[in-house]
Amino acid sequence: MFILRDLLLPLQTHFSDTKLGKERASLFVYTLLAIIVPFTSSMSSNLWRGLGVLFGIDIKKKRFYTFMASSTLPWKKLWRSTWGLIDSPETEGRLLLALDDSINTKVGKKIFGCEQIFDHAAKANQSDYPWAQNIVSVGLLKRVHARWACLFLDFRFYLPKKTIEAKSDRVKMKGKILPFKTKLSQAAEMIVDIGEHFSEPPLLAVTDSWFGNAGLLKPVRQVIGERFDMLSRLRCNNVLYDFPEPRKSGQRGRRKKYGQQLGSATEMASTFQAEAIEYSVNLYGKQRTARAYDRIVMSKSLKCPIRVVWVFRRTQWIALFSTDLELTVIQMIEFYGARWKIESGFKELKQDMGSQKSQCRTAQSVTNHLNFCMMATTITWIYADRLKTNPERRHKVKGRTSFAFSDVRRIIAEAGLDPDFSRLCPKPSNSPVNSLVATLLRMVA
Repeated sequence: MFILRDLLLPLQTHFSDTKLGKERASLFVYTLLAIIVPFTSSMSSNLWRGLGVLFGIDIKKKRFYTFMASSTLPWKKLWRSTWGLIDSPETEGRLLLALDDSINTKVGKKIFGCEQIFDHAAKANQSDYPWAQNIVSVGLLKRVHARWACLFLDFRFYLPKKTIEAKSDRVKMKGKILPFKTKLSQAAEMIVDIGEHFSEPPLLAVTDSWFGNAGLLKPVRQVIGERFDMLSRLRCNNVLYDFPEPRKSGQRGRRKKYGQQLGSATEMASTFQAEAIEYSVNLYGKQRTARAYDRIVMSKSLKCPIRVVWVFRRTQWIALFSTDLELTVIQMIEFYGARWKIESGFKELKQDMGSQKSQCRTAQSVTNHLNFCMMATTITWIYADRLKTNPERRHKVKGRTSFAFSDVRRIIAEAGLDPDFSRLCPKPSNSPVNSLVATLLRMVA
C-alpha cells in the first residue's frame, strides 16, 4: 500500500493547487489504478464504470470523457516524474533502451493515426496491410527480481507522408496538420530526451536490424555525444572492412579510414565458424551454451569501428554488432536476447491493459488513452521492482518459475482497493467501496 502511495503521489504534484486541480490530480491516479486492476478492458466506458464500482467515485460520464480528451494533461512532466521513480535504472553501468515499432489494428475510418500499414508479422489468415495505427516506442530493459522486463518510457505515432500530404483529418491535432517525421527521427528525438534526463550513464539502444543504422546513430550522437551506442543485428549482406595499415613515415596523401575488404557477414561467418568458442549465457530465463566468434572491424555504413559477434546454431547463424567496443560477447548475446521483452511489453500493453480495444477517435483522446495505458504498464513494473520478495506465480506453467505481469497487477489491485488506501491517496468523492469487489477480483484475476 505504501509502495503504491509513493508511486502515485509524486504524479499529483504536477496539477494545480486549486479545487479543480486537486480533483483532476486525484482522478488521474485513480484512472491509472482502474487500468491496472485486472477487472475489465481499459475502454473509456469501462474505466468510467470501474471508477464507480471499484473505488466508489461518483463522476458523470460526460465529465469523465472530457477529462480523458483533455489537452492540458501535463504528460511531459508526468513521464519525467515516472522516469525518476525507477530505482537503479542502469544495467552493468549502462542504460539499456529497447526500440521498436508496433501496430494497433482498429475498426473505423475516422480514427487519429490510422492508415493501411504493412504488417511484416501477419499470419496466413490475416491481411498484410491492416487498418491500424503505427507506434514507435522506447522502453527501458531492466532486471526485475532476476527476470527481464521492459518499462515503456515514451512513444510517437508514425504518420505516413502520403496521409499528411492529403491533409487528412486523421493527422490533425487541434485543427492543425502535424509535420511529417520518419521513424528514425522520432526514435532519435525520444532517445535524446531520455539522454538529457539521465545525463550521466551511457546509453545503449538495443534494436532490430531496421533501426540499427547511421540514421539513428548520427543524429543522437550529434546531441548527446559518444555516450550513446547501439546494439543490433547485422544484415547478412553487410560488407565489413579491416583497420587501415599504419601510416608510413613521409607517406603523402590523406590518412586511410578503412583497410582491406573482409567480405560480407555471410562470407565471414563461413570462414570463422570453425574458430567459434562456447560461452555460457543467460538467455530467455535459462542458462544456455552458445557458440560464438567475435571480431572488431570497420563499418562504412556507420563510419566507425564495431564489434561483431557471430552466434552459430545447429543449422543457422546470426551476426550481432555494437558500436560499444567494451561490451563482451556474453553481454552482447544476453542484452540482445533481452530485446524480446519489448515485444512482450507490446502484448501486455495491447491485450492485458487493453489499449488495442480503445474506442477513442480524436487525436487528443487517442493520445491520452495510450499515455494512460503505457504509464500504467510502467508503474506496474516499478511496483514489482520495489517488492522485497518475488511475487508468487498464480497460474503455474511448465518450465517457467518467474512471476507474470498479471501477478503484479493482482497485488496492486489488492493494495489499491484496501479501505486504508483512500486515506493515503484521497479520492474525488468519499463514497465507500463495495466489499463485494475484492471477491470478484479474486475470481477474474
